[in-house]
Amino acid sequence: MLCALIMAGGKGTRFWPLSTEEKPKQFLSLIGEETMIQMTINRVKRIIPIDRIFVSTGDKYVELVKEQLPELPERNIIVEPEGRNTAPCIALSAFVISRYYSDSNIVVLPSDHLINEEDKFVDILTMASDFVNDNNDAIVTLGMEPNRPETGYGYIKVGEQFIQSVNNSVNIVESFVEKPNYEKAQDYINQGNYLWNGGMFVWKTKNVIDLTKRFLPFTYEALKDVTTVEEAKLQEYINTSYHKTDNISVDYGIMERAERIFVIPCDFGWDDVGNWTSIDRYSDKDTNGNVFNAKGYPFKSNNNIVLTNKKILLNNINDLIIVETEDYIMISSKKHEQQIKVAKEHLD
Repeated sequence: MLCALIMAGGKGTRFWPLSTEEKPKQFLSLIGEETMIQMTINRVKRIIPIDRIFVSTGDKYVELVKEQLPELPERNIIVEPEGRNTAPCIALSAFVISRYYSDSNIVVLPSDHLINEEDKFVDILTMASDFVNDNNDAIVTLGMEPNRPETGYGYIKVGEQFIQSVNNSVNIVESFVEKPNYEKAQDYINQGNYLWNGGMFVWKTKNVIDLTKRFLPFTYEALKDVTTVEEAKLQEYINTSYHKTDNISVDYGIMERAERIFVIPCDFGWDDVGNWTSIDRYSDKDTNGNVFNAKGYPFKSNNNIVLTNKKILLNNINDLIIVETEDYIMISSKKHEQQIKVAKEHLD
């Protein structure tokens, strides 16, 4: 039995000023009419019923989750009282899911990624879940075939093949690699045995709990009674215990220490939609390469991203990002968009 855990607690600061701490990226319609979290839920609903889909989020986003996902059972909203990184979030969620589906597998998915070829995606999820059923102590991660020397992603070094199916293989993970510089990223592309780490995992619920007990005993002790406390007191128990967990990512806390980790190389049109230039990749453009979601005219201007409410005239400008909200106007060069987050700190 496959369950889904959608992680939706991020603040989406790289899409400021459109994305704010009050309404971050996963709750915005960045590509198409649906919000990112709605796209994610609808994608996994193709193989997992809504009663087995869980969303982990912060207290301040619960109402947004309810508003955008009205069919999601309220018990399936897992509320973190504070942000303590991904390892305790996933552990807490595994304990909650085991209350209702003890003999289950969990696919862990970010709430704000784009996947263009959904048929391939659900086929690979099914393959990963079947593999975990046959290998109870395995963790399967989905690795994306890289098509550019990306410095914003972590990488997975692929080891020897474990099994081969008609369309996909399952390989041993040799190592997880931190975000590289451009030269190192290009070297990974040239070597041909590195994949992008998309932060998607499939494993048994029991295995999540067992590995937490083994590698993060403070987290395990803080959360172990989640499976048995009465329903009416569950959130109160979480609120009083969660601060005792280890503040650590699942990569450092578990993935780099577990022995049985595998990867399925994937090519289903994935993007983490992590910055403004990723919007550029998937939006309609005019003949001069402008993404122009605005009233006005881009005169002799090329390759800009413009989202404004007021009429705007561009005059001989290139490679800019211009975003207007009710409170702010942000103008940035595309080249230095990674510094928007840092620059914003000088504004308030």
